[in-house]
Amino acid sequence: MLTVKNELLAALAAELEKLSPGAGAKAAFENPKVAAHGDYACTAAMQLAKALKSNPRQLAQQLVDALLATPAYAQWVEALEIAGPGFLNVKLKAAAKQQIVREVLEAGACFGQQPAREERVLVEFVSANPTGPLHVGHGRQAALGDAICNLFQTQGWNVHREFYYNDAGVQIQTLANSTQLRAKGFKPGDAEWPEAAYNGDYIQDIANDFLAKKTVKADDRSFSASGDVNDLDGIRQFAVAYLRHEQDLDLQAFQVKFDHYYLESSLYTSGRVEQAVQKLIDAGKTYEQDGALWLRSTDYGDDKDRVMRKSDGGYTYFVPDVAYHITKFERGFGKVINIQGTDHHGTIARVRAGLQAANVGIPEGYPDYVLHTMVRVVKGGEEVKISKRAGSYVTLRDLIEWTSKDAVRFFLLSRKPDTEYTFDVDLAIQQNNDNPVFYVQYAHARICSVLAAWGGDVASLKAVDLSPLQGPQAQALMLQLAKYPEMLSAAAQDFAPHDVTFYLRELASSYHSYYDAERILVDDEAVKQARLALVAATAQVLHNGLAVLGVSAPQKM
Repeated sequence: MLTVKNELLAALAAELEKLSPGAGAKAAFENPKVAAHGDYACTAAMQLAKALKSNPRQLAQQLVDALLATPAYAQWVEALEIAGPGFLNVKLKAAAKQQIVREVLEAGACFGQQPAREERVLVEFVSANPTGPLHVGHGRQAALGDAICNLFQTQGWNVHREFYYNDAGVQIQTLANSTQLRAKGFKPGDAEWPEAAYNGDYIQDIANDFLAKKTVKADDRSFSASGDVNDLDGIRQFAVAYLRHEQDLDLQAFQVKFDHYYLESSLYTSGRVEQAVQKLIDAGKTYEQDGALWLRSTDYGDDKDRVMRKSDGGYTYFVPDVAYHITKFERGFGKVINIQGTDHHGTIARVRAGLQAANVGIPEGYPDYVLHTMVRVVKGGEEVKISKRAGSYVTLRDLIEWTSKDAVRFFLLSRKPDTEYTFDVDLAIQQNNDNPVFYVQYAHARICSVLAAWGGDVASLKAVDLSPLQGPQAQALMLQLAKYPEMLSAAAQDFAPHDVTFYLRELASSYHSYYDAERILVDDEAVKQARLALVAATAQVLHNGLAVLGVSAPQKM
């Protein structure tokens, strides 16, 4: 059906070009708002009417007559009707819709994917400071980042996943001090316990392992404890390595992998922060006032100029961000996407201003940002705010243990990132149609059960006669399958993995309706083979879409 659509668009473009040179490039179909009106809609006649000084309905009739005379429309179109002020509604023949089944079965796991391209994209996500376990907000970010990476991979991009973390600064010092106090026998509530200290039980676990002189290994580091409670620097390094390992376990449970871990400290030790600041000074985009160094960020649309270097000599937090993004550009990533919480909204303008002011060739609007809100967790009808392990928040691993990796991923991706989301633990473990991930996975498992009962080779279905697929539910299901590639492209362009969840729920609904309307394993061999091909194609697209989300497609439930 994708081939059919391309043929119809090519014919439409040719006829529009005849009517008005240049109009052919704008040939497009829309999805009708009412399914009964047709399979495609076209507004070209209304768009051209004013320029051609023609009545739009008369122009539409002229276009209909020309299109129906073309081989593509003669072969694939059942009816081409004019509606309203000049809409064209295209109704396809059943044979046109049936083509999608063969296209899906031929492409298999590659259905919906575009050829490899030269562009590279770096997606930075999670980027949690190593001061505690990953919380559910990090989980939303991990799900978003991984799914966006998968979406770009379907579009042929060379994708690089990166985790950036602050391994220095006040928070890390607080972590070290908290662990040292625990190692010395103090605990939250004691007079010696600072208000700013970290209170979770995990701090005691770190202290115990440090005293036991254990060695911890993370993806990017390894450190052996000295066991000396006065070795604050050793405690700091051990605690960071310990929590990096803990975060690795969280990410492994969520099945998220990174290509590279980038340390903020390396920006200082390599001199990149100083180099970035010097670039801004040399470009004449800074000035000194009140003992501080300021960036003229208002020159680039920011609401006020920003302090870069404070009067005490320390840099404000957006300065290393500017240096970091210069490294991204220098590493050859012309497109960069940052997945961050909405609390980072204020940094966008100043980081982009710094990158423009540095005058190193970085384009305007670099990098792209996807901002997400935090997540409320509800269990037993009440909000859960505290985890004993973390001390003050629900961890990602808590959520996975209470439900499943699949449920957490699907649920956290089921809304636009910038909308508030409440994760209902009880709903996530229900095995009924109210649970969206169960509803989609059950559709896949249901098809696998049918195919197993049949017992044949799915590959043999690629060549079957599809003409028996005439019923309204079968045709609706085929139209839904045909939407998958364009949905993927749009979701990648808009950084919108939630569109994939919406699509999968609609596809599952179409399949369940079809299953209820037509028995698949009938006695008529030709009919059975055609229906098996349709449901096998549906299972393939469900599998492909779930893979984009990082969710499994079970064969049994």
